[in-house]
Amino acid sequence: MKLSIGGYLSGLVIMLGASLTQAQPAVRVASKIDTEGALLGQVMLQVLQAGGIKTENRLQLGATKIVRTALTAGQIDLYPEYTGNGAFFFADEKNPAWKSAKDGYERVKALDLEKHRLVWLEPAPANNTWAIAVRQDLAKAHQLTNLEQFGRWITAGGQFKLAASAEFIERSDALPAFQAAYGFKLAQNQLLTLAGGDTAVTIKAAAEKTSGVNGAMAYGTDGSLAALGLVVLGDPKGVQPVYAPAPVIRAETLAQYPRIKELLAPVFKSLDGPTLQMLNARIAVEGQDAKQVAATYLKAKGFVK
Repeated sequence: MKLSIGGYLSGLVIMLGASLTQAQPAVRVASKIDTEGALLGQVMLQVLQAGGIKTENRLQLGATKIVRTALTAGQIDLYPEYTGNGAFFFADEKNPAWKSAKDGYERVKALDLEKHRLVWLEPAPANNTWAIAVRQDLAKAHQLTNLEQFGRWITAGGQFKLAASAEFIERSDALPAFQAAYGFKLAQNQLLTLAGGDTAVTIKAAAEKTSGVNGAMAYGTDGSLAALGLVVLGDPKGVQPVYAPAPVIRAETLAQYPRIKELLAPVFKSLDGPTLQMLNARIAVEGQDAKQVAATYLKAKGFVK
């Protein structure tokens, strides 16, 4: 049976389309080595796979410097980063933009596009920055939701003891900055200095009231906070930079796969602070696998069928 010219051309177009799809390189999705890095990496990987985009799993590649270097060198294509780190990437720490979620995002987005051809996609409405967390029973008893209220309570003689690393206690941009901004001063006997910078240890000390501790150095989206009964005090004056997680992708890769932007935007928009705390806790506290935690969340929210 003879094939018409129209049928031949249609078949050729289909064959060429299939060849082009097969020829497109896989998107190399990476992440940092920590708990939240594993979670966000799995979220991105699974959303792209569900959207029919070919991927290569490079998750938990290493610390910030390793993953960032791999992206700028073109060795990976996509990973989740924090807006506040732009201050250090570009030696721009004194710029007030980093204290604002919107301004910090816009600044790092512009700088990275101009200097490295990297595109920052929709950020999550969360802030994984240095913070002071207190026991829930303390917060409820004294109506403490932010550091302004906390500062007034401490100054009025509130009974408080903080577990923190030496770095947090001594660095000018950490506890001293909080004290200066909110008008309080913790005495030496109100501090429990713990070796290293692991917030899991400081949070545990507050949860267990170790040596009278009822507050802890923490990060905003630490998974063990809610699980162990602690709450983060708000920072209304923006003492710390805002560290909002966002996907960062090579411009060349985004041009090849423009759907990545629309696939990831609603997912990251759903990841607020309490949600990330809950998901991180399932991994860090309950011992669940990051891949399964991401899959369960994405299906429950309807992002993946």
